[in-house]
Amino acid sequence: MRVTKFEHATLTLVDTGSTLVIDPGSYTAPLGELESVVAIVITHEHPDHWTPGHLDRILGTFPGIPIFGPEGVAKAAPEYDITVVRPGDVVEAEPFRLEFFGGRHAVIHESIPVIDNVGVLVNDDFYYPGDSYDVPEGRTVKLLAAPVGAPWLKIGEAMDFVLAVAPRRVFGTHDMTLSVAGRDNGRMRLGWAAEQGGGELVTLDPGEGTDV
Repeated sequence: MRVTKFEHATLTLVDTGSTLVIDPGSYTAPLGELESVVAIVITHEHPDHWTPGHLDRILGTFPGIPIFGPEGVAKAAPEYDITVVRPGDVVEAEPFRLEFFGGRHAVIHESIPVIDNVGVLVNDDFYYPGDSYDVPEGRTVKLLAAPVGAPWLKIGEAMDFVLAVAPRRVFGTHDMTLSVAGRDNGRMRLGWAAEQGGGELVTLDPGEGTDV
């Protein structure tokens, strides 16, 4: 399975010629030519994780594919057919098995309502938490996409998240709000946390990918 990072929080996973798209949001350039998209996952309703423009482009080429997201996404995007998923749900979008965790977005500030958010474990190997520190308890994660920059993110808490997941490999995502120096510093910290469990950092820039 090939995991490719795009700008900010957008990811694609390709397995046996089929593609899963995760969080095609407002900080991400149009994804261009995709092969055999079978599903889209939107972890939560914030626009840096989905936009109508991205969905329309993907659905225009691959009509009828399922879009999975929490209830907050369904309410925020009523013009789209969102399949609501909750923590503990497992769904199949062949060849992808999707298991969902968490349930709530990380707290930004006490004045800002906390919204729905789901983390997704794909094929028992790759985990992405959306905007949360929710850990897929009891799972061995081969590759983790760990947020490295956000209004809700403190780097020490991000490091604790990686320590708790103990992935074999980790790369930083959710990074468009950072300077190059801040991004690189955050990656270094995540790498240190992964090393404590015998894992390692993978450095991925937009358009770059790795196999899992």
